[in-house]
Amino acid sequence: MNFQEYLESKKIDAVAFSREASDLFASWKSEFEQVHPSSFTSRHLYQINSIRRKFKLTAPVTPATHLAARPKPIMKPKMN
Repeated sequence: MNFQEYLESKKIDAVAFSREASDLFASWKSEFEQVHPSSFTSRHLYQINSIRRKFKLTAPVTPATHLAARPKPIMKPKMN
């Protein structure tokens, strides 16, 4: 897993993050490349939440994700 994929998994827009907070992005990327993703998450858990709120990833709605988001119909048992 690279840093870009990690940020996407945390629902953080990597492009906006790198553009608007380039120093923090560079230091996080450098640290991420040296440690395990779980360790990185535990070290920066509270910072990740604030960064996620600031640089929220907005994924385009594709047919596959749109269908997956729909609730499944409830099947009623047949009465004889």
